[in-house]
Amino acid sequence: MKLFETIKSRRSIFPRQYNKKLIKNEDLKLILEAANFAPTHKKTEPWRFKVLQNDYKIKFASFLSEKYKTTSTKFSEYKFQNIINNINRSSAIILICMQRDPLNSVPEWEEIASVSMSVQNMWLMCTELNIGSYWSSSKLINYVHEFIQLNEGEKCLGIYYLGHFDKKIKERTNGSIKDKVSWFK
Repeated sequence: MKLFETIKSRRSIFPRQYNKKLIKNEDLKLILEAANFAPTHKKTEPWRFKVLQNDYKIKFASFLSEKYKTTSTKFSEYKFQNIINNINRSSAIILICMQRDPLNSVPEWEEIASVSMSVQNMWLMCTELNIGSYWSSSKLINYVHEFIQLNEGEKCLGIYYLGHFDKKIKERTNGSIKDKVSWFK
């Protein structure tokens, strides 16, 4: 039942909750290795990850905040600073990408589902390691290719923030599964 407890404990831990403790590279490698065991139709393994740390992460904060400034129709200084702060508070950033099967042998939604399952594996591993993480899907991900080279057919699906945290996280309260299942016998 340990797996069920891990699943129940999985949370979005936001960058504002992170402390300054760095995530060890061996933990990052374990998180990424867990991602690699997601299910995939026809073994396309569409997940691709770009890990940003140290100076590269700081450059990404600058890029993303400036991109927000130049593309926003309703600029907010708070949001501008929040982009920078979220990245700077994170020990590491992982750009979640999908490499589309060049043969289009499976529908795109299945590729996206595989990437999502790989992220869930990362999230569960982070939970086991007591590392906070959060998947952001800001529309700014549409500009990631201007910062870091993506292969043909590859696109960014989100930014995955990671960091250690101190605060006790509240237990999640989901509605009853009984309200979400219909049985036909």
